[in-house]
Amino acid sequence: MSRRALVTGAAAGLAAGIAPALARDGFDCVAITYRSTPPDATRTAIEAAGAASAAARVDFSADPSVIERDLHALVAQHGPFDTLVHGVGPLLVKRFAKTTLDEYNDVVDGNLRSAVLAARATLPAMRERAFGRIVFFGMPGSSETRPFRGFSLYQAAKSAVVAFARALAIEEAAHGITVNVVSPGDIRDKTLDRERALQREGRNPRGRPGTFEDVADAVRFFIAGERDFVTGSVLEVTGGLQTAGE
Repeated sequence: MSRRALVTGAAAGLAAGIAPALARDGFDCVAITYRSTPPDATRTAIEAAGAASAAARVDFSADPSVIERDLHALVAQHGPFDTLVHGVGPLLVKRFAKTTLDEYNDVVDGNLRSAVLAARATLPAMRERAFGRIVFFGMPGSSETRPFRGFSLYQAAKSAVVAFARALAIEEAAHGITVNVVSPGDIRDKTLDRERALQREGRNPRGRPGTFEDVADAVRFFIAGERDFVTGSVLEVTGGLQTAGE
């Protein structure tokens, strides 16, 4: 079965390492979206891993009608996609008393609204094919609203993403579509690989920093073609970290 994936926000960050991992797993085409960071490095990595690549600029902070237009153009030109890995989701770490309404809009729209719009753009083709894999990203504690200081807006947005994903999983299961969430831990260096991470110390029970490869492994688990019985799940990739104090 020919497979095509869309990985949003994959010009940089963890998604930039996830996209080539999909290519190594046998996807025929991996398309990415970007906003300001040039996509060339990620596209080169995708092609080196054996898949065709495509990139389109989609600003998920823009007006919804503009985002929908750009996403539908991407799907029409490079899709249909049977897999969506939605890597867009701006992070804000700030005590609530110091936040602004603009920051609220940025965080909620950048995480929740962007997930809704990405799903709306890709789901019709998945339903038609009776096969689809969707992965969103949460944060530790987002599935149970486990609190962390400084994360009031971000965690609220990510908990909303989890709720959206779980409801979507129920609604789309009959169409052969799974919807799951990966919640990465505190991964500061987004380009660090596992080999180098093993030489460093990390502030988690495992004792080493997390890497894009650790997160990519979780994504790859969820999007495997045979994994149609795992849906509505949240997988934390944290090295065993449970609270901000550990």
